[in-house]
Amino acid sequence: MSLDSGEIDRLLSRIALGDRQAFSRLYDACAPKLFGVCLRILRERSQAEDALQETCVKIWRNSQSYAGGSQSPMAWLVSIARNHAIDVLRARRAPAVDIDEAIGISDPGPDPERNAIISDETRRLTACLEEQKPERAEALRAAYVEGYSYEELATRFSVPLNTMRTWLRRGLMSLRECLERQVPE
Repeated sequence: MSLDSGEIDRLLSRIALGDRQAFSRLYDACAPKLFGVCLRILRERSQAEDALQETCVKIWRNSQSYAGGSQSPMAWLVSIARNHAIDVLRARRAPAVDIDEAIGISDPGPDPERNAIISDETRRLTACLEEQKPERAEALRAAYVEGYSYEELATRFSVPLNTMRTWLRRGLMSLRECLERQVPE
């Protein structure tokens, strides 16, 4: 059922006098549009239904404050629904936390100083790996970065298992000596 502005205006005047039939007729005609306004803002059907009910209570209680002629009656109804839905939206947001209570929300990752240290260590380690023979550097990376087993590496590089163990042990010793020679900047 669709009502024109004049009919809505008359119904609001009758509602201001406590006419329940006028309110029922207004509800039947306007509730779908007002529900759409609430749903668009709240995005949850159950909350929009609740907001529509509260909007209707506000219309009933405040109908005498409607100043006919100064604005469209439908615009007045929509503004009540919109404002109430926005109030509901604001109320469901988490309250702001005082900064003193927010100490535990820092980033669990490394801080800038730790990132700089890691970057420097990575640069030093990369330089030391470049001093290794290419296949031995690749075996060290595969074993200690990628997690390959000695057996997998022996097969991959077509060398006996004990040879792979020797490569890795000597490679680690060589890396340690190289890193000790390099003084951190």
